[in-house]
Amino acid sequence: MPHISIKLYPGRSEQQKVRLAEQIVKDVISLLESSEDSISVAIEEINPEDWVEKVYKPEILDNPEKLYKKPGYNPLE
Repeated sequence: MPHISIKLYPGRSEQQKVRLAEQIVKDVISLLESSEDSISVAIEEINPEDWVEKVYKPEILDNPEKLYKKPGYNPLE
């Protein structure tokens, strides 16, 4: 029952978000041998001025053991 949660800056079109979700579902089906019915994808837009407090600190900085791909940026520097 994979649930994928994506957070990104506003500005992508609905079409881009739909295509992103569709591609992620295809990859999850292929890599994890999941059924399409078991997969959900959520996309949440976060304003740039809120990114550090809502995403970077709680989900990236405070949880490095959960990251399988670390970002190449540090907004605190």
